[in-house]
Amino acid sequence: MSIKISIAPHTLHFKQPAGTSRGVYTTRQSWFVTATDDARPDIRGVGECAPLPDLSCDAKPEYEERLEEMCSMVEAKGSIDYDTLRPYPSVLFGLETALLDLKRGGTGVLFDNSFARGEAGIPINGLVWMGNYDEMLQRLEEKMRAGFRCVKLKIGAIDFDRELDLVRHIRSTFTKEQIELRVDANGGFTADCALQRLEQLAQYDIHSIEQPIRQHQWEEMAALCKATPIPIALDEELIGVNDKTEKEELLDRIRPHYIILKPSLHGGMYGSREWIALAGKRGIGSWITSALESNVGLNAIAQFAADVYGESITMPQGLGTGQLFTDNIPMPLEIRGDKLWRTFKVTK
Repeated sequence: MSIKISIAPHTLHFKQPAGTSRGVYTTRQSWFVTATDDARPDIRGVGECAPLPDLSCDAKPEYEERLEEMCSMVEAKGSIDYDTLRPYPSVLFGLETALLDLKRGGTGVLFDNSFARGEAGIPINGLVWMGNYDEMLQRLEEKMRAGFRCVKLKIGAIDFDRELDLVRHIRSTFTKEQIELRVDANGGFTADCALQRLEQLAQYDIHSIEQPIRQHQWEEMAALCKATPIPIALDEELIGVNDKTEKEELLDRIRPHYIILKPSLHGGMYGSREWIALAGKRGIGSWITSALESNVGLNAIAQFAADVYGESITMPQGLGTGQLFTDNIPMPLEIRGDKLWRTFKVTK
């Protein structure tokens, strides 16, 4: 088999600015990698490499140059050298996707599971992006009307008391059995105030909080995980921790309640599987989310989640971001109620 890989940059545009505690995104830069095999020139496997500026460990000015080098390595070897690509998670994820797609005939079906075949949906959370109070309240109510049973609020952009008002609004109408509520601070709290804020949030039956303080504060995060009244999930903390021994050290020192895996940030599918296995041995839960990829990346991540967690996923995953762009790549993906489905047109 002789593999050839081409690279095409692509800019996505958000329908409305996407705010996080690190800033606001209006566009999203991706690179699509297309793999072909000389023995089957009519079949194409496509993957997406999409680092996030100021967040991904491989989001550097020379990214495209490194991407070209990694693609040339795969062409020369005919396969992925995972140890070499560990420091480049978004590149690894895109190449994994492209080669899986090529291997399975270029149909976009990467795994053999009920989700990939369009027979079952994956439960997902409804994501409420940062904004002012009225914007967030409107987005929140839209998610509830759409039928979501798990809602995630991104907090840290407005006054914390106003954010508490939003949480209180949810619980004034819905019990924890009716709506599972997650919050994501994106590292927006300081170590000094974090525990107090978690205690305030705990009054409202919060399922979990993602990354309450900024990463690289292992001692402070470990103390917070030990004292918190709300389960803590790590996300940004895992970025750049690519070696297996380092992963074990992080999990053993911090002891979070959950980890959240974004393949393009946390080691591709290969590295994410490793994280999930190591966490599981320690009684640490996990779920998988997308990271503002196009539908190409979302399709791969969703099928990967179904492969990792089995045919019947009960914990909501973070897989709804494909609706954010005005110029997304068409894929057979559809949100029905609170589930993501792969859809297929039946031709007569």
